[in-house]
Amino acid sequence: WLVIDRQVYDVGEFSKRHPGGSRVISHYAGQDATDAFVAFHNDKSLVKKYLKSLLIGELAPDQPSFESNKKKSLLEDFRELRCTIEKMGLLRPNYFFFFLIFLHLLVLEAASWLVLWYFGTSLVPFLAGMVLFSTAQIQMGWFQHDLGHCSVFRKPKWNHLLQIVVINVLKGLPASWWNHLHNQHHAKPNCFRKDPDLNMHPLLFSLGKTLSVEVWKGRFNDRKLENKLNCAFCKYFNTFSFFSLESRRRSSCLTITSTNISSVS
Repeated sequence: WLVIDRQVYDVGEFSKRHPGGSRVISHYAGQDATDAFVAFHNDKSLVKKYLKSLLIGELAPDQPSFESNKKKSLLEDFRELRCTIEKMGLLRPNYFFFFLIFLHLLVLEAASWLVLWYFGTSLVPFLAGMVLFSTAQIQMGWFQHDLGHCSVFRKPKWNHLLQIVVINVLKGLPASWWNHLHNQHHAKPNCFRKDPDLNMHPLLFSLGKTLSVEVWKGRFNDRKLENKLNCAFCKYFNTFSFFSLESRRRSSCLTITSTNISSVS
């Protein structure tokens, strides 16, 4: 079971049929999933029709309607900020902008192959083609990222169709695999064992719980200082260390290697 807007739902059987995958729901088992529900579903009225049959109860008045490990005031500020941004229309997509993005990706991709076809495969044309092709592939990754978030078109169907063209056809990776992992990342960002972006290959990448502990010890080698830190600050620091590790991973030249290993395994 999980909680959405103080309503308790039994999602044990439904999780197997959940379009976003069963793991996203299982990460919120026994917890409040309101913010994740709002973030992942554009057409909430349609989704709530399916929730009616899963409703089993409601939270007692004295029970909090947020995750126990999160601060209530911060959550309320975030929810208010999100509502303000939506009312201002800042989340509405600019179709012309995304059209230009897609067009320039196709131009870069075609240019990389035309360079090799016209000038041959000597060193200079090869390097020029490689730069064009690599730039196109990297930009395609971010474009399909927006499509995977259903941020380009209003209807999810069109986002998913164009995402298949970009990541399946042009990049050679399965869209379903990427969506499955990335949905978990946004459901539980920087949560070890739940965020796939932190579950790196154990033999090739030193990232995760072990490295986080090492960073902690390295930063606070003064035992007196560590003893003065209260428990709340320790929890916040652990979260920040994960953010630091995540940014480090993204800036690493081994990121694409990790992605390819994950796509195969």
